[in-house]
Amino acid sequence: MDAHAKRVCSERFFVFSALIGAFSAQNSQPMVAHAQRVCSERFFVLSAPIGTISTQNNQPLVVQVLAFVRMIGDTVSVIEKPRLRLLHIIGPGILVAATGVGAGDLATGALSGSKLGVAVLWAVVVGAVMKFTLTEGLARWQLATGETLLAGCVKHFGPVFQVVFLFYLLLWSVFVGSALMSACGVTAHAILPMLGPEYDKILFGVIHSVVAVAMIKIGGYRLFEKVMRVCIALMFVTVIATAVAIQPDWFAVARGVFAPTIPDADGEGIAWTVALMGGVGGTLTILCYGYWIREEGRTGSADIRICRIDLAAGYIMTALFGIGMVILGSGIETQGSGATLVVQLGDELLNKLGPVGPTARWAFLIGAWGAVFSSLLGVWQSVPYVFADFCNLSRKVNRQPPKDQPIDQSLPYQIFLYALATVPALGLLFDFSKVQKYYAIVGAAFMPLLAVVLLVMNGRKKWVGPENRNSPLTVAVLLATLVFFATSAWFVIKKFV
Repeated sequence: MDAHAKRVCSERFFVFSALIGAFSAQNSQPMVAHAQRVCSERFFVLSAPIGTISTQNNQPLVVQVLAFVRMIGDTVSVIEKPRLRLLHIIGPGILVAATGVGAGDLATGALSGSKLGVAVLWAVVVGAVMKFTLTEGLARWQLATGETLLAGCVKHFGPVFQVVFLFYLLLWSVFVGSALMSACGVTAHAILPMLGPEYDKILFGVIHSVVAVAMIKIGGYRLFEKVMRVCIALMFVTVIATAVAIQPDWFAVARGVFAPTIPDADGEGIAWTVALMGGVGGTLTILCYGYWIREEGRTGSADIRICRIDLAAGYIMTALFGIGMVILGSGIETQGSGATLVVQLGDELLNKLGPVGPTARWAFLIGAWGAVFSSLLGVWQSVPYVFADFCNLSRKVNRQPPKDQPIDQSLPYQIFLYALATVPALGLLFDFSKVQKYYAIVGAAFMPLLAVVLLVMNGRKKWVGPENRNSPLTVAVLLATLVFFATSAWFVIKKFV
């Protein structure tokens, strides 16, 4: 009976192996041979109890079915690591898109559209390409060397980098945390007003922070990933649908994407174009992509191609979202800043779209809420990774975290998570525009520094290997990114200081 069942198992396996043959390149040995070996080994463990049952019941079909089911389970476990289903491929890219688009990004897109119209849509695309290049360089470093970009900076730039980075991380976390909590409070008040704008901003801001911590603690990375997918679906679909609903001039939209021009706008055209290119997408949260791909099991140079597909999907979504906001801003009168401007956009839709106005307003506000809450949840979940990594790198002994302890269960991660969820709440007592101002200044300084780091570290053949070194095209894009973001930072600082 055992020999017969093994033969059936082998026959069934070859039917199934045709479906999984594509994954064989991911293993050091051919996938089919590896899975057959596992099937054969596991069969003998299973065959004893099943043999007893089949002898008693004289049901050889049971043996065949159970052996085949067990074989399928073992084969699935063999191919589980590649996880090349679409949502797993683009998962971290979606997280980058969801975390990088918040109230400030919504406002920047809308204001730029209001000032310059759809003629500058090309700037959104160029900005997305630049941020793709930065994040791809970060991922390439990590997959080529086996260490995070932060670990590489500590290793090659020494203690001075550690001190400067820690100061920047703490400062960034306070201002960004306050801005995100305020944005969640203002947006939630527009959807469900209760105690008045100021009290609701505080109440809803704290509630969103507590809910984010609970999700991270209870569900970990997997629950976080699922919630972020829902949030980005909400914000993406509602913004695009609302942009279509205001019926823009689609010929002008196409011209704005493919024929670059910069309107004068009373001498502010260049400044607003620069703000638009740099204003949609993340800043320091780009670093978190390295920790998310670790959660997905991407650890070697063979995964660089998957990361490029992943990031392309994420930044295409970011660009489309930015284009939608510019179109909305060009068709609706806007003023203000941050989450208050987002709420005003919803009110303007109510007046502009007639009978469908109320539905459009609710849909847009829900999408805006999805944008700001996903940013808060993404920062709460991912930035403690950076702090925990930093603390581990600061130890003189054992620079790598314990292999049996995930980084999100480490003490530094937990401490920073709770600090991030509470300390920035003090900013809820201040005017949102002031918090937004400091958030913009602190965030603007990060991108040019990241471009410099990637030019240096990914430019060394000795550090990343000849096959992973920056190509001439990548160097050109990084240099353009450096010049652009340095100019952008100057405009931001000049505006607010």
